[in-house]
Amino acid sequence: MDRLRKRGDFLAAAKAEKAGVASLLLQGRNRRDAGDPRLGFTVTKKIGNAVVRNRIRRRLRAVAEAVVPAAGRPGYDYVMVARQSALRAPFSDLVRDLERAISRLHGAPKRRSDDPSPRAEGGRPA
Repeated sequence: MDRLRKRGDFLAAAKAEKAGVASLLLQGRNRRDAGDPRLGFTVTKKIGNAVVRNRIRRRLRAVAEAVVPAAGRPGYDYVMVARQSALRAPFSDLVRDLERAISRLHGAPKRRSDDPSPRAEGGRPA
């Protein structure tokens, strides 16, 4: 599985679709080709020092290797942005979170902004 390494690839994924779950935020971008999915990992300094960030990155890499070949789509770039809970979460929870994030990312289209909603009309949600 290929990795994202260039800043431009990370920025392009950040502008595309997003799906948040408990332990990570998944950003995905369709490259419009038939190549294998590519992965990038982001762990910010507010998560911890270098040792902690590298440990989280290794865990996310292992989860991605287990999930993305089956659940990921060809021609997509995925960036996994770690949250603090990724350090302590059991591996099975991380796998479930990534599977859920990928299905949300590729799932049903989101509601359009011109669709009426209770909040947009100033009312309470049903």
